[in-house]
Amino acid sequence: MTAGRVLSPGFHSRVFDIVRRIPRGKVTTYGRIAAMLGHPGVARHVGNALAVCGREEIPVPWHRVVNASGKVSTNGTDQRTLLEREGVRFSPNGAIPLKIYVWQPPEAE
Repeated sequence: MTAGRVLSPGFHSRVFDIVRRIPRGKVTTYGRIAAMLGHPGVARHVGNALAVCGREEIPVPWHRVVNASGKVSTNGTDQRTLLEREGVRFSPNGAIPLKIYVWQPPEAE
């Protein structure tokens, strides 16, 4: 699949719709969102979509999306603070234990 198809009109909106479903105190990864969209392997595109969110009528809780290791971005001080306010705990190496905090959407959705 080409990037042009993945980034078709509506891609960002579909990413935002999924991220809005992540409850407080839970996280998911860029790759999991890509897979939920039916496009495994485009985690970077999910990250790019979240990097430009902020002007939507319904806010997007972008801070609830982390990398596959459970870490926030290298400039993720604000992200970590927001997650900690929601009760997410980080291990000594700065990673979120995904086995505890990862969001699993209901299969029927």
